[in-house]
Amino acid sequence: MKHTKEERFQKHVLSKYQIYNSIFMTLPFDSITKTGVLLPLFEELCVSGYAQGKNPTEIIREFFQQYRPEFDEKQQINLLFSFIQYIERQVVLFDAIEEATFSIINNTEGRGTLRSIKDEAHEKNKREALKDYLKRFKVRPVLTAHPTQFYPGSVLGIITDLAKSIEKNKLDEIELLLAQLGKTPFFKKSKPSPFDEAVSLIWYLEHVFYQAAHNIYRFTKTHIFDGEQLPNELINLGFWPGGDRDGNPFVTAEITLEVAARLRQSLMKNYYKDVRKMKRRITFNQAEPLVLALEQKLATELNPNATVVGDRTAEFLGDLESLKEILETQHEGLFVNLVDELIEKMNLFGCYFASLDIRQDSRIHTKAIMAIAQAYPEIIPLNYLHLDAQQKIELLGGLHGKVDLDQIKDEMGQQTLASIYAMKNIQEKNGAKACERYIISNNGSVVNVMEAFAMIRLCDWERPNCDVIPLFETIDDLKGADKVMEALYTNSEYKKHLQRRGNRQSIMLGFSDGTKDGGYLMANWAIYRAKERLTEVSRAHGITALFFDGRGGPPARGGGKTHQFYASLGNTIEHEEVQLTIQGQTISSNFGTIASCQYNLEQLISSGIVNEIFAPDQANIPPEQRLILEQLADLSYGAYQDFKNHPKFLPYLEKISTLKYYAKTNIGSRPAKRGSSDQLNFSDLRAIPFVGSWSQLKQNVPGFYGVGIALEALKAQGKMTELQELYKTSAFFRTLLENSMMSLSKSYFPLTQYLKDDPEFGGFWQLIYQEYLRSKDLVLKVSGLDQLMEDSRAMRASIGVRERIVLPLLTIQQYALRSIQEIQKGERNDGDLAIYEKMVTRSLFGNINASRNSA
Repeated sequence: MKHTKEERFQKHVLSKYQIYNSIFMTLPFDSITKTGVLLPLFEELCVSGYAQGKNPTEIIREFFQQYRPEFDEKQQINLLFSFIQYIERQVVLFDAIEEATFSIINNTEGRGTLRSIKDEAHEKNKREALKDYLKRFKVRPVLTAHPTQFYPGSVLGIITDLAKSIEKNKLDEIELLLAQLGKTPFFKKSKPSPFDEAVSLIWYLEHVFYQAAHNIYRFTKTHIFDGEQLPNELINLGFWPGGDRDGNPFVTAEITLEVAARLRQSLMKNYYKDVRKMKRRITFNQAEPLVLALEQKLATELNPNATVVGDRTAEFLGDLESLKEILETQHEGLFVNLVDELIEKMNLFGCYFASLDIRQDSRIHTKAIMAIAQAYPEIIPLNYLHLDAQQKIELLGGLHGKVDLDQIKDEMGQQTLASIYAMKNIQEKNGAKACERYIISNNGSVVNVMEAFAMIRLCDWERPNCDVIPLFETIDDLKGADKVMEALYTNSEYKKHLQRRGNRQSIMLGFSDGTKDGGYLMANWAIYRAKERLTEVSRAHGITALFFDGRGGPPARGGGKTHQFYASLGNTIEHEEVQLTIQGQTISSNFGTIASCQYNLEQLISSGIVNEIFAPDQANIPPEQRLILEQLADLSYGAYQDFKNHPKFLPYLEKISTLKYYAKTNIGSRPAKRGSSDQLNFSDLRAIPFVGSWSQLKQNVPGFYGVGIALEALKAQGKMTELQELYKTSAFFRTLLENSMMSLSKSYFPLTQYLKDDPEFGGFWQLIYQEYLRSKDLVLKVSGLDQLMEDSRAMRASIGVRERIVLPLLTIQQYALRSIQEIQKGERNDGDLAIYEKMVTRSLFGNINASRNSA
């Protein structure tokens, strides 16, 4: 009998979690307070307490009166901290079980996988069309270190080992690993450096992506190209830690060079391991010396004192081809597969592993241009800022030369230019692909692009071997993006640059800041329309647009069912490549194991194939449906702007949410906001702590606010039938609403219902709550579903378990926030403010990890 995905989840995930959690709870970590015995009682009290309308403070007081009446305040505080530590580890246990059962819960040969795509192409007689497309189509996942929790390396190791033991049902090993987990610290006492962040992420490249990307390449070559050489890597890995300078003053050119060296070293370590395996099998005359020689070359690469001699990919491939020829001509091809596999990996990763992107804010570039003007007024006039846009563009287009960094007195200007010299250095050492993209965030004009282009050419790089990539983020910038690009395509100097780069232009679009600026529906529709206009203008000028999506984990930041978004775009949007950032916990949750990484990469590959090969016209949106989407976007935008302009909007975030505690978690090297002012300024606020703070409150406002108001307005116009038809026929709209359902599912207003009577914020809380109810009601009516996420039941069940695990944690967090407010208002004088602030900060971790895509 075939079980549904939900039934498989109940049998293999939930039941195992209940068994292993009961073992974990009885381990003797603290014989005094018996935390493991008390936590389930506290959890039950939270569930029943919120059902009765109690607030977090009342629930915690009732718990101590009922179960530990003899505890003084210090003992109570200690037990609450112990609960936090236990809950963090329950989340890790649940993560490990989901990882161990991934291939059981998900059909790794089903819809969206390469095997399924191959079979469908065969059935529909589209095998040659598929091969032609795969000769040029690429997926580029770009790993980014943003301030959302990464487990420490020691904990990652435990998760990996625990998942393996759970997969094999080795109870003794599981018990030992749970004991180790209980004793291993999670909390980082000091903020990580950008290099620390890079090392954390390189762990995934080394242990997961290296094998998963090769498995996909190997399957495609063997089963789709019938063993022919695949003239396309199919997967290009990207990397931001150590190169993303936007708002992070701790990323220096020296750090960039160190990260590039570490990427190379980690890759060489993997190559070395593969050659060592080869050495155990290839023990034949004439062949063995070649293996030993390659082993020695890779060992030299791993020597920290050895000098890096440049990109050796061609040299290593030449050695392997010679070895392959000897095996085929003299040893009947024995173990030639091991050589082939390493050749394929070297074709994929070269000497760089992942391409390191450089990013900086356009406003910093303008300051750097002025720093050059101060040192070289003969190159850039001192009145540069007073020139009009056209004069600036003409001036910048003609600039090239070699700026001496020692002559640049402004520190930020010097560091900005130093990062360009670092790009050149990395290319010389690790190959051109090692660092070939310069991204301009907060890009709103042609001048912004030309300033970056001029700076690059002033670093002794007249014909730069790199892409200049504008990042359009705000709604206004998205609306004007096509005009910016058209002006660049017709600029004589920039046009020559594009010709040298194969007439391909990467353009980045920011879902995170787009949603923060314009709300959920408007951001997604504005990006969709921008991509259509950019595709049209690029095609008119003979340019292939490559869209790079700045996506975060949650639906509010472009996450959620990402592959469905790409499959829903239609042929009015260029889809030669799928490029996207993968951030925070999304890396560990969707790409944390070889099985899950391979599955999710295949889903992204298949989304491009569906658009191009199987349903190129089906995803196109007809005019009458565009009108409805335009109306929804405008209505939701208006509602969201009113919400943002509410006088209590910023005070609510500042006083009620965990916003200001994100910077204290020491989970990211980057500051929580761009500006240095003590005052909270919305434009300086980063999207991650903004979205994450709503998530901690269990009020996922960025993922639904404005959706209900917009749908209600169209319903009032008698358009419910059209909305329901739109949901059935438009994959884009359906994916939009499904992702909003995920945000609604992760909201839990009983946690903060005490605020409805708050004299300062009661009205504002009610405003949010009413929009939540409205959105939930109308999303269900439009979709025809009875429950949120009804058609994703296994995912819904997983969310349900995770939300239940962290409910006590959120209760403790709210209790601490309320205590802080009472102390600050002078309503109580018996509490230690610093202790409660530490409690809030510590409680952030478990919830971020449990939510998997909270920020």
